Amino acid sequence: MTRAKPASFAKTKSRAAPNPSKDTTGITRVAAIQMASGPNVAANLAEAERLIGMAAAAGAKLVALPENFAVMGLKDTDKIKVCEQEGKGPMQRFLAAQAKKHGIWLVGGSIPMACENPAKVRNTCLVYDDKGKLVARYDKVHLFGLDLGNERYSEESTIEPGDRVVVVETPFGRLGLSICYDLRFPELYRAMGDVDLIVVPAAFTATTGKAHFETLIRARAIENLAYVIAPAQGGYHVSGRETHGDSMIVDPWGNILDRLPRGSGVVIAGINPTYQASLRNSLPALKHRTLECRKGIKVEVIKP
Repeated sequence: MTRAKPASFAKTKSRAAPNPSKDTTGITRVAAIQMASGPNVAANLAEAERLIGMAAAAGAKLVALPENFAVMGLKDTDKIKVCEQEGKGPMQRFLAAQAKKHGIWLVGGSIPMACENPAKVRNTCLVYDDKGKLVARYDKVHLFGLDLGNERYSEESTIEPGDRVVVVETPFGRLGLSICYDLRFPELYRAMGDVDLIVVPAAFTATTGKAHFETLIRARAIENLAYVIAPAQGGYHVSGRETHGDSMIVDPWGNILDRLPRGSGVVIAGINPTYQASLRNSLPALKHRTLECRKGIKVEVIKP
């Protein structure tokens, strides 16, 4: 069921932060889009266009799409048939055009991008600025695998992993990029350094999502004292797969500011840098770290 949804805040019980800031200057509205994508790229882009328009009309300046927003095929190999070279193809043209049209920063969830292995793709998150310029690319590092007997997934059979952590300097703060299964690996986020926002485009299964999605999203927000924007796939897909949904935006104290359990739609919230700074001053956990992240990991900080 598709529905328009106004911005709302703190729909779950809030856990009050110490000395919360009353200063509302500098607040920026951000949006996470939820979809139930299918195998038809054109149809998925049309639905994404409608939802991006809703988010922009509600005042969002940063909009994030879910993982695999442009295609969720009948078979895992279907994405290989529609994968794109960087800078070419309808999915990338769509993202650039939408960012420019609405004057927003647009996080393109993930799309399949070609790699050297013709039997695989990269699962790639692309970020466009408000002029429609590509400013960052992140290739999913951690590939999902699950075997519950009657439910099996093996992303490594069709996806080549990335090898870089990517952070983007935006007008709204430092934005760390990740995709879905990355969420289970906190060392990825620690390697980002002090990020202000984290985006997690997802397509969690109904099984794992029900058990872990909210817990992991809120944990990443709390431990990094960062806003987390989590746009997700949510519903039944033509392939027979069911995704969890529950797209949400979480503040640095772990409060869920807005969420959408199922179906297509938009969640919107305001990010407040003054409030975030006050939390980090009150609880300087990021300054209390004593253990270094694993050495040798490549971290790319992009300053458009």
